[in-house]
Amino acid sequence: MEKLLNLLIVLIIAIMGTNIQNGSAKEFVLFKLPYENNALEPVISKQTVDLHYGKHVQAYINNLNNLIKGTLFENASLEDIVRYSDGGIFNNGAQVWNHEFYFNTFSPEGGGEPAGALADAINKQFGSFENFKKEFNAATVGLFGSGWSWLAKDKSGKLVILKESNAGNPLKAGLTALIGFDVWEHSYYIDYQNRRADHIEALWKIIDWKVVEKRFEGK
Repeated sequence: MEKLLNLLIVLIIAIMGTNIQNGSAKEFVLFKLPYENNALEPVISKQTVDLHYGKHVQAYINNLNNLIKGTLFENASLEDIVRYSDGGIFNNGAQVWNHEFYFNTFSPEGGGEPAGALADAINKQFGSFENFKKEFNAATVGLFGSGWSWLAKDKSGKLVILKESNAGNPLKAGLTALIGFDVWEHSYYIDYQNRRADHIEALWKIIDWKVVEKRFEGK
């Protein structure tokens, strides 16, 4: 019943918000990074960005464009594809969404700690920023196999740490994503080999807290 309802929602979205131009369905394209490919070094090397962003993400986009042709999702937004699809369409669509979110979380001028309402929420939920980091790192390092760890908030503003396998993300669960760490091996193996914990610890040095704070505030 729930799956049928989701399909009906997508059909309505496709009819009301069609993005067809000149009779052809839209295609997703590779998003532009907000920094140069070498800007996150030494935390994330240019070689890793070239492979991760330039090859893996492009492959997800190509797969998604091919899979949605002739389906109810061929003119849906990426967010609605993630919310309502399943199978291969979800896997590739969610990975496109996840990676755009992920790469836009970082800045070569990042690091430090959050401020304002987000800092208050973290302190209230976890006791301190350091305690939050410990819990988030433990969840990320302990995630079995490939997947993502997330900091998200629910509609009441409560924070939650999620561990999701493969392409899973908070959007699918109706939550607002704030931070997402990618622990598929292609995201870190060139730079850190099997040292996932070192990779995760290093990522805190490049987090753009202004971006994360805006996500928390709904801006």
